[in-house]
Amino acid sequence: MSKNHLWLPPSAFARSASADRRSLGEGWSGGRLALSIFSVCVVVPLLATAQADKPPDPKELGVVQQIRARIEENAKKAPSGKPAAYKVTIPNTTVSYPMVPVAAGEFTMGSAEAGAKPNEQPQRKVRLDAFWMQAHEVTWDAYLMFMFADQANERSNPDALVDALSRPTAPYVEMSFGRGLKGFPAISMTQHAANKFAQWLSARTGEFYRLPTEAEWEYACRAGSATGVPSGNLDDYAWHAGNSAAQFLSATYHPVGTKKPNAWGLYDMLGNVMEWTLDQYAPYPASPQENPWVKSTTSYPHAVRGGSWNDDKSALTCTARVASSASWKKQDPQLPKSIWYMTDAQWLGFRLVRPAKLPTAEEMYRAWNNGVAQEPY
Repeated sequence: MSKNHLWLPPSAFARSASADRRSLGEGWSGGRLALSIFSVCVVVPLLATAQADKPPDPKELGVVQQIRARIEENAKKAPSGKPAAYKVTIPNTTVSYPMVPVAAGEFTMGSAEAGAKPNEQPQRKVRLDAFWMQAHEVTWDAYLMFMFADQANERSNPDALVDALSRPTAPYVEMSFGRGLKGFPAISMTQHAANKFAQWLSARTGEFYRLPTEAEWEYACRAGSATGVPSGNLDDYAWHAGNSAAQFLSATYHPVGTKKPNAWGLYDMLGNVMEWTLDQYAPYPASPQENPWVKSTTSYPHAVRGGSWNDDKSALTCTARVASSASWKKQDPQLPKSIWYMTDAQWLGFRLVRPAKLPTAEEMYRAWNNGVAQEPY
C-alpha cells in the first residue's frame, strides 16, 4: 500500500465535530453520528515542523513560474473596468462556479462581544487588498475532477503543465461517505489537498487561486456588518445541527447555495461545512495589520472557520475559530498518515479566493506548498 493511500472499512463513519476537536488524549463516548470501532495501532505523531522561509524547491518553483506565465497571458484577455461578479467554467468540462468581487477595505477583526472566546481576542484593525471569492464552497463536481483526471477530460485534452501537478492518491472508500455528490460541498480533505486543488485549478483556468487568509475569510463573512447575517435569523442563511436533518435521517451537509447569501453574495459562509483558511492557527496580535498571513511552520493546528451542519448555532459566527487537529485523521491506520484525506472530518471543506493583484511566483509557491503536509513519526 502506498504510504499516502487512504484505507477505511466500509462501515466507518464520522464522529461529531465537537468530539474531533478535543485533544488526542481525550476519550469520546457519543455524538450525532455512529462510529464504527476497529482495532488499529495508534502512534501519536511528532508534529512536523518547517521554516516558513525555507527555500522553494527549484523544480516545483519552475512549475509555478510556468503557471504564472499562463495566468499573465490569460489576463491580457480579461475585460477592463470595475470588478464585477463573473462565472468560470473549467475548460473542457461543464462544471462552473461564480466568483464575487470583494473590495479592498479595513475592518475590526475579532470579537469583544459577551461570550466571545479568548482566541477571538484581542480585536485589532486589519486592512486588506481587493480579491474575488468563490460564491459557494468547492463542490464535488469540481473536486472529483482534481482527484480523477479522466473526469476532467484531461486524457483527451492533454496539458503537460497540468500533468506535472501533484494530485490525490485514490481513496479506498467513496469520500462523500454516501452523503451526496452533485452540487454538494467536497469534504474531508487536508489543507495540503485544498492548496493543491487551488494550484490545479489555477493551471486549468489561467487564474490564480488560493485559500483565503483568516482575515480575508472573516472580512468576507461579515460583508460590512457585525454578524454577516442581514436579517438576524441564522436559519435563513446557514445549515447547522438544529436544521440540517430536514428531509434526512440525521444531520448532514446540503447542496451549496440552498440558503440565502450574505450582503456580498456569498453563500454558506456560516454552516454547511467548515472552511480551511491559509493561516497557521495562532494567537492574535494586538497591533493593526495589513494583509496578514500566518505562514505554516507546523502540521497542526491550522485555522478553520464558519462552523458546520454538525455544530450548534452558537458556533456559527464570523469570528469563531477552530484549530485543526491530528484527531481528524484518527481512523486512518497508516503511518505516516495520508497527506490528502481527513478521515474524521466529514464537516470540513473550503472555498478559494483570487487576489486582484497577481503575486510573485515565490508567493504563489508558498500559498500552494505549506511545507508541513507530511507528518513524521
